[in-house]
Amino acid sequence: MQEATTFPGADPAAQPAATKADRRMLVGGRLLETSRTFPSLNPATGAVLGHAPDATVADAEAAVAAARRAFDETSWATDAQLRIRCLEQFHQALVDHRDELADLTIAEVGATPALCTGAQLDQPIEIVRYYADLLKSYPMTEDLGNIESRGMQHHRWVEKEAAGVVAAIIAYNYPNQLALAKLGPALAAGCTVVLKAAPDTPLITLALGELIANHTDIPAGVVNVLSGADPEVGAALTTSADVDMVTFTGSTPTGRRIMAAASETLKRVFLELGGKSAAIVLDDGDFNTAALFTAFSMVTHAGQGCALTSRLLVPRKHHDEIVELVKNNFGLVRYGDPADPATYMGPLISEKQRDKVDGMVKRAVEAGATLVTGGQKVDPGFFYTPTLLTDVDPDSEIAQEEVFGPVLAVIAYEDDDDAVRIANNSIYGLSGAVFGSRDRALGVARRIRTGTFSINGGNYFSPDSPFGGYKQSGIGREMGTAGLEEFLESKTFATVVDR
Repeated sequence: MQEATTFPGADPAAQPAATKADRRMLVGGRLLETSRTFPSLNPATGAVLGHAPDATVADAEAAVAAARRAFDETSWATDAQLRIRCLEQFHQALVDHRDELADLTIAEVGATPALCTGAQLDQPIEIVRYYADLLKSYPMTEDLGNIESRGMQHHRWVEKEAAGVVAAIIAYNYPNQLALAKLGPALAAGCTVVLKAAPDTPLITLALGELIANHTDIPAGVVNVLSGADPEVGAALTTSADVDMVTFTGSTPTGRRIMAAASETLKRVFLELGGKSAAIVLDDGDFNTAALFTAFSMVTHAGQGCALTSRLLVPRKHHDEIVELVKNNFGLVRYGDPADPATYMGPLISEKQRDKVDGMVKRAVEAGATLVTGGQKVDPGFFYTPTLLTDVDPDSEIAQEEVFGPVLAVIAYEDDDDAVRIANNSIYGLSGAVFGSRDRALGVARRIRTGTFSINGGNYFSPDSPFGGYKQSGIGREMGTAGLEEFLESKTFATVVDR
């Protein structure tokens, strides 16, 4: 495997003149050289980190055809022992190359070493192990017993089968997590996969494909990995008649388009989309804990997380006290070079994303919000200071739309009913949090229409925990047993019982 440290990343002058791809796509069991490439930037410097293959629609069609053949013509879908062995090999390869993957994740994604010990890398690696183990015990058949019909006994049972060829399209923010949370259960179920990397973070996803090609017995065509900047490549995957299922993580507007495209062939669709989650501080909650949790979680990975609680709902009578605590915590956040172990917050992924975040903050202030702290671009790279807004209208853009940056909007409420109403006043329903006495906090949590919820700082995120949203935050669940079942079809059988 190519060392991640071969990418200079810090000095544009150090980049070679040639644009040969630094990583290769995996199609039909072969690692492909391509003539078309596009650059991947180091978001901490803005310099070119490396070049990735720029897939064409023809490449996407070839990948789908390879996945189709592997599903239809090999024993992959029916040989559970082979799948277990291959998943265990893949897990071991990820463990063996963990440090190289971490270096590349830090350089390309802007993640910190601390994040790589969690949701950026180490936890995703364990997803592969989880599904290898789950496959050993998951019941692929269910006996329904006998019924009497037409004067005869009929025995019935249900068998689980792989859904088929899967197109997996991921976002840039947690590329290892998103890729492995799709690959792990899809492969365990017996599906074949075409995985498309995010255009902003192609190199790390291509590295996963190289590990599969070089260190596992996964048959040719079972996993195919593409990278590309052309949106038509993704469109080709979602509209192909040979693709049985689409699993997508990204923005809600893109999810809507994918769902519409998939409807032409009635594909199964899994969507993990946007969020505008609320953290509610009850008047009997621990204000210090709540302020610490909401401040530091909001700037995790520079706020580029769909489940982050970007709205902070506080009792009106304690508003100023809690705002001051959050402001002080924001002041403690160290941002800068993500490779420095002392850095807590790295950069946004691109100048385009930083401009989007800055524009939303400026419009919020113009609409009447108060900028308490932050709201500044920091160069070089794509850094944005932790930003706290108060006097936010619950119906305003900054309270309703996903920012995907380190911006926390504070909204005052009158009582518990008002807090619940404001929290549910959103097209999204991905996550949430509440701080208060246990029974009261749990009662509030159960009234919020959202797929995951943290009570007094509880951590729900783990390979065995289903993750997904209500409303326009998505369809289906990823991880856990539910994540495997997304990739399975149920077939019911019946036979006449011999007398």
